[in-house]
Amino acid sequence: MPDHTLGAPWSLALLLIAATTLAVSLGAVPISMADVFSVLTGHGDPLHQTLLLQLRLPRVLQAAAIGALLALTGALSQGMFRNPLADPSLIGVTGGASLGGAIVLALGIGAGAGGNVFLSIGAFAGGLLATGLVYRIARSAEGTSVSTLLLAGVAITALAGALVSILEMTVDNSTLRRVALWRLGSLAGADYQSLTLASGTLALVIALSMPLRQLLNALLLGEAEAGHLGYSTQQSKALLTAIIAGGMGVTVALAGAIAFVGLVVPHMVRLYSGPEHRALLPRCTLLGALVLVLADLISRTLLAPGEIPLGIVTALLGVPYFLVLLRRYQARLVMT
Repeated sequence: MPDHTLGAPWSLALLLIAATTLAVSLGAVPISMADVFSVLTGHGDPLHQTLLLQLRLPRVLQAAAIGALLALTGALSQGMFRNPLADPSLIGVTGGASLGGAIVLALGIGAGAGGNVFLSIGAFAGGLLATGLVYRIARSAEGTSVSTLLLAGVAITALAGALVSILEMTVDNSTLRRVALWRLGSLAGADYQSLTLASGTLALVIALSMPLRQLLNALLLGEAEAGHLGYSTQQSKALLTAIIAGGMGVTVALAGAIAFVGLVVPHMVRLYSGPEHRALLPRCTLLGALVLVLADLISRTLLAPGEIPLGIVTALLGVPYFLVLLRRYQARLVMT
């Protein structure tokens, strides 16, 4: 099937570059495009250089990396579970990662030098544990039940949220505020150190997931059929689980719980590229980056100089689309 122009990777890349350029120029202190290019070429006002290079540029680039991670792990989740609603935030991964990160923050080792690394380790462990529990509950001799999968994800997410709430009741006010603001989602603390962690994780997730595209296509036929085609489904799904938990762990550690990007973006891509993962995964990566750059731009400019938590922005944008998906999914169930 030929690419539609709007959905071609080159067009998404151009849109991402344009959105990134726009995002670094807009904010509480607007910077003209001419001044942006002057700063990027080593000239320009010193104040603009500091504002652009030290504050906005790492934040915008980190938004792109985290958006790509969210969309890519969402596509991997939906492919692994053969479920169009299997976003990491709906199957307990985000809740588990949030709990793991909150424990790190409550212990006082999620701040200061190396804090992002410890946060990522805690969030990765929490996300991996949550994914394993959900999959174990949904797995039976007949295969993986979609309805049980979603219900288990809701239960694990609720349990993780309750445990985080209990944890918040035991910490001091400063830690409580840090945990609460972190959970709402924000890129306000982005710097080049966190950008390096986000971009490095994205590169690793891409390197590990792209060779699995044929496997994901085979899984669309069913686990038994994929096994007949020569794939070791259990080992492959264990690797996919680790990739998803690792990617989500870093995103939750660096930006908090950002919902719906991993659910909505793969569906947007399927509208013009279909379910074939060789086309789906690269496009999800680019479109996810574009969506979160724009969402972060809304987050920090709509009420400037104040800031709306990024998780709230993505929820407001994603919930209507999710409800449409649920209606379509319900209509398919009725027809079958």
